[in-house]
Amino acid sequence: MKNSRNGKAAAGTAVGVVGLGIMGSAMSANLLKAGFAVFGSDPVARARRKLADAGGTAFASATEVAHEARFIVLSLPSEAALEAVCGELIASSTKRLVVAETSTLPESAKRRAHDLLAEHGITLLDCPLSGTGAQAVNRDLAVYASGEAAAIKAFAPVFEGFARARYDVGAFGNGTRMKLVANLLVAIHNVSTAEAILMGARAGLDPAQIVEVVADGAGGSRMFQVRGPVMVDRSWDKATMKVSTWQKDMRLINELLQGTATPAPLFAACLPVYNAAMALGHGDADTAAVFAVLEQMVGGAPATGRKRARS
Repeated sequence: MKNSRNGKAAAGTAVGVVGLGIMGSAMSANLLKAGFAVFGSDPVARARRKLADAGGTAFASATEVAHEARFIVLSLPSEAALEAVCGELIASSTKRLVVAETSTLPESAKRRAHDLLAEHGITLLDCPLSGTGAQAVNRDLAVYASGEAAAIKAFAPVFEGFARARYDVGAFGNGTRMKLVANLLVAIHNVSTAEAILMGARAGLDPAQIVEVVADGAGGSRMFQVRGPVMVDRSWDKATMKVSTWQKDMRLINELLQGTATPAPLFAACLPVYNAAMALGHGDADTAAVFAVLEQMVGGAPATGRKRARS
């Protein structure tokens, strides 16, 4: 089932966001624009200040967030962070909380969190997001919502505040599985985008024109549209998905492939490119930095760096 954005929140409706990194801060900003009163928490003071400057209310603990908002979005970097936040939510002693976990984490970790929170009257939904940090800023995200149907329905206005679409994919855990299916394609399309642009540039084509023309045809993909311009501009230092963070996603995809005995020759072929990006010091760069890896493989000078003049 697909649901699209179709309205704004009632003025002052409260929502919590725990984890104010690249994705969490973008979602918070869009929720504020949609009319929600946003209460957020993050261990990093700079992230809390950013929310406060945007018009939200920032706390250091999810416990305080749970005292202010029944609906809470989690955007967390690790299993350890999820475990810690579960403890803080439980410490709030607040009943009837509905929590949407939007991170890409092992399904087993989310299930443990689900069962633990359920013992304390808190409903956890598994709701990974399709989209990069740049897409999050533009409210160009899709939610893969899984878990209790009634809770998903109740959470719908919040999803509409930060995403363009919601897909209800069934039982708890299906959201994570769907996200890994999508991310397998992202991993491949990102490297194939770099290959295509580099080939065209080495053949004498204008890289900016390659992106403009190919993105509009059968050879285009969402990753080509999103990451192609970053490769052309060589702006991967402004990360919306860090290579180091992406390593976690790659491991989860690999685990699911192995667990389902699924052959994946294309995914296997792209793995060394991301590993090379880490080895070459691009861990904090955007995953578009795979373009620099391919350039280094051919030992050539940068193939991009200019945009085609438009008439």
